[in-house]
Amino acid sequence: MDSEEKKGAGSSNIFLATLLFPAATFIIALLLVLAGCGDQKSAGSSECTTCHNDATPGIVGQWEDSKHSSSDVGCLDCHKANQGEPDAFDHNGYTIATIVSPTDCAGCHEQQEKQFTASHHANAAKFIGSLDNILGVAVEGAPAAISGCQQCHGSTVKVTTNGTIDATTWPNTGIGRINPDGSKGACSACHSRHEFSAAQARQPENCGKCHMGPDHPQIEIYNESKHGVLFRANIDQMNLDSPTWVVGQDYTAAPTCATCHMSATPDQPTTHDVGARISWTLRPVISTKQPEWASKRAAMKGVCVNCHSGAYVDKFYSQFDDAVGLYNNKFATPAKTLMDEFYAEGLLTKQPFDEKIEWTYYELWHHEGRRARHGASMSGPDYTQWHGFYEVAKHFYNDFLPEAEQLKPGVTDRILADEYHKWKKGLSPQEMEGLLQFYQERYGQ
Repeated sequence: MDSEEKKGAGSSNIFLATLLFPAATFIIALLLVLAGCGDQKSAGSSECTTCHNDATPGIVGQWEDSKHSSSDVGCLDCHKANQGEPDAFDHNGYTIATIVSPTDCAGCHEQQEKQFTASHHANAAKFIGSLDNILGVAVEGAPAAISGCQQCHGSTVKVTTNGTIDATTWPNTGIGRINPDGSKGACSACHSRHEFSAAQARQPENCGKCHMGPDHPQIEIYNESKHGVLFRANIDQMNLDSPTWVVGQDYTAAPTCATCHMSATPDQPTTHDVGARISWTLRPVISTKQPEWASKRAAMKGVCVNCHSGAYVDKFYSQFDDAVGLYNNKFATPAKTLMDEFYAEGLLTKQPFDEKIEWTYYELWHHEGRRARHGASMSGPDYTQWHGFYEVAKHFYNDFLPEAEQLKPGVTDRILADEYHKWKKGLSPQEMEGLLQFYQERYGQ
């Protein structure tokens, strides 16, 4: 039974008890008041909405259309704060906070908060120590990082001495935002305020706000894939408002990002840990297997088999693993080995991005290499090939290796001696004939 069903069942039981046992009415009301549940909507929210209907009617309209409203979850249930909290302030006789954190949401959604806090999403603000943030803050300029990077990754929200929130740290709904109460994340990153719609969070565009662009184009890959094509063609069959939304039962037309990474199957519950079904880590220079990768892969396969045969799923993963292995062994490992050698020998300074080869190397793995790997993981052939491996190969051979050779003459000989790169020394006539035969037969040239 989900939380809404439990709430409905609980309300029915309370109503029945008051009919059968009149004395229970007073006791139940007292318990509800002591628990802080019962009259906050009537006591506070009506005052809030009376004013905000004029000040911010959009917010009121969203809340009125939400399940929160229909379940008597009012403004103060989420925004009420205690005196002394870093971002608390007095507002028309109430102590409230602007930022509603996962800790606040956990009052009703405890399991979801625990799952989220254990996820990679919750740690997204750690990018602050990464090369990405050095580019954003130092190379490009801090406003670029504030209006760009922090909007997806999150910031460390700071409250000034006069009690206002520092504008360089908020507003944003970064998924790993560090809130004034110390919690990580923003539930509104996916469940946009103030409607907090599950149906909206289930749609791929919801994830595409952050998972897009040259270094992690998951939304573009999804749209290219058969999954994305089927979703857009059959969106009216997706039953997105279903309270359960179990693939294979509530809908069969197509999967979305949520289907594969978070939502329920006939054999698995919903999870707010988006990494619970991911077997490879595809972000770094060299791809690595996740801890407990086998069980995580089994969980993802458990999603896939609701639409595909087991043999199909196994062979897909074989192709995916081969693509990741090719990227690792042919391009990523040799490139990282050379860069590590250059730094160790003092041929490059420790400062990032002050030498051209550092830019070439960064884009090789951070942009092009990720596109190739993510394309293979999500059945996006164009991102695997032309936006991925083609770009990797082009810049590895025509930019990275020549720049490495300039730094240390002769250093690339051992790289090119590997079987992976034998084509650079020239293919035999027989090999060329085999490679070109298909095209000659098809196109006559």
